[in-house]
Amino acid sequence: MIESPLNYTGGKYRLLPQILPHFPNDINRFVDIFCGGCNVGCNVEADNIVFNDNNTMIISLFNVLRDNPKDETLLAIERIIKKYKLSNVNKNGYEFYSCKSGEGLADYNRPYFNQLRDDFNKRKRKDRYYYYMFYVLVVYAFNNQIRFNSKGEYNLPVGKRDFNNQMRRKLTEFIDYIQNHEVLFTNLDFRRFELNENTDFIYADPPYLITCASYNENDGWNETMERDLLEYLDQASDNGIRFALSNVLRSKGKENRILIDWINANVHRYRVIELDYGYGNSNYHTKDKTSKSEEVLIVNY
Repeated sequence: MIESPLNYTGGKYRLLPQILPHFPNDINRFVDIFCGGCNVGCNVEADNIVFNDNNTMIISLFNVLRDNPKDETLLAIERIIKKYKLSNVNKNGYEFYSCKSGEGLADYNRPYFNQLRDDFNKRKRKDRYYYYMFYVLVVYAFNNQIRFNSKGEYNLPVGKRDFNNQMRRKLTEFIDYIQNHEVLFTNLDFRRFELNENTDFIYADPPYLITCASYNENDGWNETMERDLLEYLDQASDNGIRFALSNVLRSKGKENRILIDWINANVHRYRVIELDYGYGNSNYHTKDKTSKSEEVLIVNY
């Protein structure tokens, strides 16, 4: 399976073996309307795939990766790593940087990462190089995560790892996929994504209303948006478009009453499939690592 080159919050890679078997086998146009890191869309059998997300940085990065030769992208990344004197354990090993694998590379990379982050935040021109800088920041950042402050500045600290063999493999396989398949990247609020006769399947993996993650901080996802999405899916279903919705019913003592009431009101239209959420998804923040959330897939077919 193709794995996203980004450790995107809420990514579904580890749930793919549970999700994909429930998808239809005759998908023409697959719309991943909250694509995030693209883990789901990259592993679906479909004639063409639309990856949509309202995160402009992510979509712009993916367009750069799709529209430029893979060798040039890898060379640009390696040059940025060299320019900022960041670690390269594939070439030099951990001892070269006076670090141990179990402890990570943060102590060595911190000043160089901070300089890269400062230069990125000050850069005004959003060209290919800008997005290559962004990718390198994510690779060397804490947990390979993406977070910007209210000023639009990337503000995560340095992480433990670098552009190792695993990260390189994920990036190259992802580039190969998006350059050799019929894919389109769009940057729209889901409410502005128009449905047409060519769309026959929508996968929706929205921010979860009752979990805590960077994407639903600062009112990034709220009850109004939750209701708007459910209404959007109702309209899609009325137009004969199949959909699958990933979400959580209950988590850490909270429950999504909006979603539960919607399911109950559509008990004869939609089917709820329970998923095993027991692996402890590290992309969601919780003090109780042993507690399970009720992860579900809701379908209209």
